[in-house]
Amino acid sequence: MNKKLGRLFWPGLWVYFLALSGFVAAALFLGQYILAAVEAGIAILLAVYYVICRTNRRREIQAYVNTALGSEGYESGTETPFPMVLVRMGDKSVLWANEEFSAITGYQERYLEQPLSNVMPDFSLDWLLSGKSEYPYDVTLSGRRYRIYGSTFRANDPDATSLGMLYMSDLTELYLVRDEYIRSRPVVCIILIDNYEELIKNLTESAISNLNARLNEVITSWAEDYHGLYRRLERNRFLLVFEKRDLNRAVEGKFSLLEEIHSVENPAGLEASISMGIGVDSISFEESYNFAALSIEMALSRGGDQAVVKDRFNFTFYGGRNKENDQRSKVRSRVTANSLMELIGQSSQVFIMGHKNADLDSVGAAMGVACLCRKRGKKPYIVLDLERNVAEKLIDEIRAVPEYQDVFISGQEAMLLCDNHSVLVVVDTNRPDQVEHQPLLEAISKVCVVDHHRRAASYINPVVVNLHEPYASSAAELVTELLQYAVEKADVLPIEAKSLMAGIFLDTKSFNVRTGERTFEAASVLRLWGADTVEVKKLLQNDFQDTMAKYQIIKSARLYRQEIAIAALNSPTSRALAAQAADELLNISGITASFVMYPDGDQVFISARSIGDANVQVILEPLGGGGNTATAGAQISGCTVKEALDRLVLSIDKFYET
Repeated sequence: MNKKLGRLFWPGLWVYFLALSGFVAAALFLGQYILAAVEAGIAILLAVYYVICRTNRRREIQAYVNTALGSEGYESGTETPFPMVLVRMGDKSVLWANEEFSAITGYQERYLEQPLSNVMPDFSLDWLLSGKSEYPYDVTLSGRRYRIYGSTFRANDPDATSLGMLYMSDLTELYLVRDEYIRSRPVVCIILIDNYEELIKNLTESAISNLNARLNEVITSWAEDYHGLYRRLERNRFLLVFEKRDLNRAVEGKFSLLEEIHSVENPAGLEASISMGIGVDSISFEESYNFAALSIEMALSRGGDQAVVKDRFNFTFYGGRNKENDQRSKVRSRVTANSLMELIGQSSQVFIMGHKNADLDSVGAAMGVACLCRKRGKKPYIVLDLERNVAEKLIDEIRAVPEYQDVFISGQEAMLLCDNHSVLVVVDTNRPDQVEHQPLLEAISKVCVVDHHRRAASYINPVVVNLHEPYASSAAELVTELLQYAVEKADVLPIEAKSLMAGIFLDTKSFNVRTGERTFEAASVLRLWGADTVEVKKLLQNDFQDTMAKYQIIKSARLYRQEIAIAALNSPTSRALAAQAADELLNISGITASFVMYPDGDQVFISARSIGDANVQVILEPLGGGGNTATAGAQISGCTVKEALDRLVLSIDKFYET
C-alpha cells in the first residue's frame, strides 16, 4: 500500500478500549482502587485521542480525495444526490463514500478498510480496470435499480495508488417503464393446420362442419389463456396477437397446443397436426407478421407439427419430434420443373453443386439436373472435389461417358467461368456452410435449391426456384420427379438413371427407411429408364479391409439408455464407413438409434441413424448438425472426441427429458 495513504489508516483502537475496560474491572474486583483509577484515566485519554484521530483522519482522507481529483471544492460532492464511493483499485477496498451511498448500502465508516465486496456482494470492478466507464449490468440495492458509472485516476503524488470513483444513478422508474414496454410488445402467432386437406378428404359437409368445430374448440381454448386478439383467417389458418409477457408461458408449456390438437381426428382416424409461426422483437406489427410468416414457412419446410419462433436474429424450434407424413403435391414438382427449365434456358452457364464430401445422393441428383441442362441445350458443370468425396466408384464410371468428359470441375474453376447470367443449382443441402464451394454460392445471384433435409436456422437465401421437400426420401427422388415432367425416356442416359437410383438406394437404406409411394414410383421410373439395381448394389459394396473396419466400429459401440448405440472413435475413418456402421447398428435387436463419431483434423464428425422415436435431426441440431428424423449428421469444430461425446449425451438427455 502507498505509504502516504497508509499513514491515514490506524489500528482499531476499540480493541484497546475493551482490553483496558477489562483491566479496570479486574482492578476493582481485586480492590485495587488506585490502579483502577489510573487505568480508567488512561482509557479516557485514549478515548479522547481516538476522537481526535478519527476527526483528523476524515479531514485527511477528504483532502486526499480533493488532491486526487484535482478539485479543492470536491467536498461539495458529499452533498450530491448521487451515491458515490471511492475505491482503491489494488485491493478493491472502500476509502470514502458519501451519505447517499451509505444509506442504500448500509456502509459505515470504520478505522479499518472494508472490501467493496462486503458492501456490494457479487459486484466486480473488472469493467473499470479494462477501461470501460459503465457497468454492463443493473444493480439492485434496497429495492431500487441503479446504473453504475465510473472512472479511474491517480492523485498528484506520483507514488499514489490507482483509485476508482463510482457514481450510481437511480433509474428505477425508467427501468420499470422500459420493462413494461418490453413485456407489452406484440407477439404475432400464425397457426396453420398442416394436414387440413387430408382431414376433410371424402367427408360430407356435415362431417366437415363437425371437424371444424372441434378444431376451433381446441385452438380457441388454448388461445384464450393468452388474452390476445384471436381470429380465424382461412379454413386452416388462424391468427393470434398477444403480449410478450405471455410468451414465456407458451415456451415453458412447450406450446402444448401441438399435442392437444392431436386429440382431433377425422372419421378415418387421421390426427390433426398444426404448425405455429411466432414473430417477436420487431419494430412494428407488420414486421412481426412477416417474422411469423417466415416462421411458418420454416416449420413447414422442416416437416410441420412444430412451433418456430423468429426474432430479429434467430429461429428457435419447439416440437418437430414426430415422423413426417408425406404431404407433397405433384403439382409443385411440375411447376418447379417448368420454372427450372425456363431458368436454365435463359442462363449463360449452369453450375450444379451438392454438399461437401459428396455422396451417391448428391452426385445422383446433380446428374439428373445435368440431364435437364442437356435437354435445353446447355452444357452443365458439376462442382465437385474429386479428392474428397464418398462416391468414387460412381464418379469414375460417369467420367468414362463421353457426355461427361469435362463436366466435373473444381470450385476455383467455376469461379473463373461464372458471370452475371450464370445459374447455380444446389442439390441435397440447403445450408450455405455445407455446400461444396461457398464462394461460388455467394458469387452467383440466381440460385435454385433442390433438397429433402429439414431446414436449419441458417439456409440458402434468396433463391429463385426452391423445391424443398422434407417428406422426400432423397434429393435423387425429387430430381427424378422433375425429370418426369421435363424429359422423355430417350433423353436420359443409363448412367444418369443408375446414379439417381443409387442416390435413392443410399438414403433409403435399400428401401428400408423413409420410403413412400412416391419413392417407389420414382424407382420404377428409373428402372424403366435403364437403372439396374444389381449394378447399383455393387456401388454400395465395400472391399475386405473396409468391411473389417466397419465391424471394428460396431464392436466399439456402447449402449446408452438401453436403446441407443454410440461408437466414439479416437482415430479417423471415412465418412462412408461411419455411415454404414451407423446403419448396421440398427440391425441389432433393441437398438432404435445409433451415433458414430470420429475425428478428422480439428473437427469431429457424427453420423446418426434412427428407426424409433428418437429424432436424430433434433438431437444433432444443437450441435450444428442437420438432416431428417431418420438420418442426420454433424461436424463439430475445435473439440476432442471426448468433448463431442459429452455434448452429444447432453443433447440426447435433453431430447428425452423435454
